[in-house]
Amino acid sequence: MTPADLSQLSASQAAAVLRSGDLTVERLAMACLDRIEARDADIRAWAYLDRDLVLASARALDGSSSRGPLHGLPVGIKDIMQTADMPTQYNSSLYKGHFPTVDAACVSLLRSAGALIFGKTDTVEFAATGRRAATRNPHDLTHGPGGSSSGSAAAVADFQVPLSLGTQTAGSMVRPASFCGVWAMKPTWGLINREGSKIYSNTLDTIGWFARSADDLMLLQDVYDADMGDYPVLPLSGARIAFCQTPAWSKATEATCTALAAAADGLRKAGAIVTDLKLPSEFDALPDQQTLIMRAEGRAAFLADARAHPGQLEPRLQEMVDNTDGHTRAGLLAAYDDAALRRSQFDAIAAGFDAVIAPSAPGEAPLGLEDVGDPVFNGMWTLLHVPTVNVPAFTGPQGLPVGITVIGPRFADRKALAAAKAVGTALGL
Repeated sequence: MTPADLSQLSASQAAAVLRSGDLTVERLAMACLDRIEARDADIRAWAYLDRDLVLASARALDGSSSRGPLHGLPVGIKDIMQTADMPTQYNSSLYKGHFPTVDAACVSLLRSAGALIFGKTDTVEFAATGRRAATRNPHDLTHGPGGSSSGSAAAVADFQVPLSLGTQTAGSMVRPASFCGVWAMKPTWGLINREGSKIYSNTLDTIGWFARSADDLMLLQDVYDADMGDYPVLPLSGARIAFCQTPAWSKATEATCTALAAAADGLRKAGAIVTDLKLPSEFDALPDQQTLIMRAEGRAAFLADARAHPGQLEPRLQEMVDNTDGHTRAGLLAAYDDAALRRSQFDAIAAGFDAVIAPSAPGEAPLGLEDVGDPVFNGMWTLLHVPTVNVPAFTGPQGLPVGITVIGPRFADRKALAAAKAVGTALGL
């Protein structure tokens, strides 16, 4: 294989070649570094990358007798997660040069599994709001990659690394994955330890990952899921698949409407029993409740920064601290209580299907870098704490990717991943 070919390998493919001994970690790292050098001026996925550190770490892995399940696989880390050997700056001027010298729990688990921690990917400030990432969409540089996990999605889409970590509080993983045309897994809330990752919303923040195939997503699921276990095979012939337009369907553009219709048609042709799922009216309030909870908890999350740096917090973050939304504690309590009821209710509904499918985004990636996209099709699932997988199956009228989301009940992550793989296969992925 040529170095250019090596950067095109999926994580699963690279893992197999590394295990065979036909490829060294250093050679794979060099291929990825060369790809980044050729493309970074355009894509701008990285907030921090030290070529010498990457190569030294790769040589150390080549010389190690230990061979973990992710041995030698390059992984990009969203720059809100602490890394012992790299700065963690949150895309905030308040933390320029910040160097905690300790790994977040999610990074520590990667190192224990033998992964090559490659660098820090750019993010919307604090993975919340404020400064946008400088990252561009690899499919069209005039469009953004979505946010807040902007660099993580773009780096995988542009073949710079095969895997990356991100976070989701509203739609910060599934939406960028849809815009950039990659697979993404937002696991069940609480499955992944968030220690060492900047908190925006205690109730919503979820660590997840980007990859180029369902099998690649499973590699990281196996590292992060303490229960382990097998992935159930889902034969699509006779499978019960529900399509849920969600309460936000009026915001779907032609690209998303066409994608959902094509997905339903493709699954019917594969033998699936496709039905429309209209959620009870009690679910209609979830998108607004997610926004209320996110911003109310963001007020607490950024209060210390606002007081430590008076007048220096980015205005959109300061607005949260100042509660310009005018939310009340009574309203917050009501949102908490209602969401808790809806979680168990949705688990019962979803248990009646092999998979639930919904939009990943209103449509294709918006023009420009300031607009990170509307999370209206993601926030309710984040609030429900359920696992969601972006399947990058379609292209919109502008030639940009459009994904669909496969959803399962809470802690049915392996079932959701298996269903997403079967759906992707049926749709030609």
